[in-house]
Amino acid sequence: MALVKENMHITLKQAWTLLREAITQIAPELCSVQHCYERLLAADLLSQRNVPHYNASAMDGFALSSASTAHATPSSPVFLRRDEFARLNTGGVLPASFDAVAMIEDVALSSDGEKLTVAKTLVAGENVRPVGEDVFRGQVIARVGERISPPLASLCATAGIPSVSVQALPKTLFIPTGDEIIPLEEWLSMDEPPAGKVGESNSFLVQGYFSRWGFPVDIAPCLPDNPEVLSEFLLKKAEEYDLLLVGAGSAKGEKDYTFSIFEKYGKPIFRWLLMKPGRPASAALLRRAVAVNLPGFPMSNAVILWSIVYPILQLLQKGDFDESSAIQEALGAEGSEEMSLLVSCSSSPGKEEWLRLKCVEIDGRKMAYPLPSGASALWSLAEIDAVSLLPLESAELPKGSAVSVWTTRRIPWKERILFQGSNDPALERLPSFVRKQGGDLLLRSVGSLAGLAALSRRECHIAAAHLFHAETGEYNTPFIDELFHDPETVVRRRVFFREQGFITKKGNPKKISGVRDLDREDIVLVNRQRGAGTRVLLDALLEEADIHPSAVRGYNSLSPTHFESANRVALGFVDVALGIKSVADALDLDFIPVAEEPYELVYLKEFESLTGLKAVLNALDDKEWRAGVLRMGGYRWAE
Repeated sequence: MALVKENMHITLKQAWTLLREAITQIAPELCSVQHCYERLLAADLLSQRNVPHYNASAMDGFALSSASTAHATPSSPVFLRRDEFARLNTGGVLPASFDAVAMIEDVALSSDGEKLTVAKTLVAGENVRPVGEDVFRGQVIARVGERISPPLASLCATAGIPSVSVQALPKTLFIPTGDEIIPLEEWLSMDEPPAGKVGESNSFLVQGYFSRWGFPVDIAPCLPDNPEVLSEFLLKKAEEYDLLLVGAGSAKGEKDYTFSIFEKYGKPIFRWLLMKPGRPASAALLRRAVAVNLPGFPMSNAVILWSIVYPILQLLQKGDFDESSAIQEALGAEGSEEMSLLVSCSSSPGKEEWLRLKCVEIDGRKMAYPLPSGASALWSLAEIDAVSLLPLESAELPKGSAVSVWTTRRIPWKERILFQGSNDPALERLPSFVRKQGGDLLLRSVGSLAGLAALSRRECHIAAAHLFHAETGEYNTPFIDELFHDPETVVRRRVFFREQGFITKKGNPKKISGVRDLDREDIVLVNRQRGAGTRVLLDALLEEADIHPSAVRGYNSLSPTHFESANRVALGFVDVALGIKSVADALDLDFIPVAEEPYELVYLKEFESLTGLKAVLNALDDKEWRAGVLRMGGYRWAE
């Protein structure tokens, strides 16, 4: 069945409307009381028994007739004969001839057990749990839609309810597809995975979210890019499952068959969303099942799980879902709140766009900055503190713009500080040691000059720099003096010296010996971003050698970190990069030393009282961290 044009390239809200129209709730099911924990009730729950079902003593004491204790006081007790009382433990059956229980503290039993002295007047029912005191037969003890907690399950058993009617848990099957997919067990056993192949990891993403949501999910074997195989498998499983999730095959490539199968054998609901990432998603009714095509990239996969699959599960189980809270529930977020953007942000016009965010509080103001936005970037998905779904009309969001976000983890606002500045692998190992000291450290590599500028604007708590000033031959001081009106408000801590040099492939096949080789036609460089200390050093070296940047091939090809620069060399994309020795050693590349430079942390004196900054300063002296830095190579401590 062909999809109507109106159901293509639609908004998330339009997709929700179509899903509501297409999907019906699964019939409730009976669940034994022994296995009903956390299930949702499909009907009001009525007690089948009185609880308690007999008049019971509420404590250890003596059963008696309240009338027999009339006017009893400590100074004028009454005395009861053996046939006028009975010894009871807590929970004991109250004899029919008695209507109260005297506490042991208010009575005295004679040594022969024949006489009871009572020093308190009792009223009928005192210290007695009457029949039905907790619940009575026919009483509503829980209502439709409520989740069965351990206490409620225990009450069900006590109230004589052997099984309860619960909302059915949809049966879901995730089906990874693709000739390039390698099953995870095989992938993990490989020393060096072949190029063009990827490990099947999306099932972990699916299983993780389904577990968080309290729904079961089965994982099918990886299927090849074969339409006949996929069609036969889907049609068979569509009779067994309520929800089929097909991983990948969602775009327009020659091996993307999934939606054509939906059209041929099912009833399409929608195809393509005005959303980034997640655009290629589609859904259809396939026999008795709902089928969803999940994009293969992890972030695209995740956002469709949050925004499409979770609402479908709610429709199948409950018959509806709350649009205002569905994504928040899917994320497991405590709520949404407004934060301001630490940096400007561009989004695609005409599409809702997901931002992955890290969050920090500076001067009492909560701020967020986006992480890498590629749909295949799994690291940034694992690293997020919050997400935001920008509306269709968003395009350019200037720095300081307010955005509504859902937080995805507990953020240590008062312990966290933000670092902006020079990238360094040794510093990237520091956050774990900061946490040991009771703080939390975010690292944002923006380059030395940009980090100092951010600190001067109070957009971070701490920066790092290794800026060489060619005119004076000094590091950092001229730049700090220029950026800060009063340098006395700034604290500088020299952490270590590190070796900078030219990084080449193993064996240095182009025989690069120094800066003068950079203007050769057969040499391609990768550079760092403007304001990075490494780039400032390179510019100084070029000027000293009288080489104009335009003469250097690749001068305008930029990399944000030392590792990325060195990795481009290792992969043969470029011939040389200026970078630090520890990275060259880590990637087994050749290194031609150029300079030993001081690496300094810089912060405002008034931030010294912050918990996070104190933790950073303490962590810098951690022996384990310092030993690890020395093992990396290319560092010398600034004692």
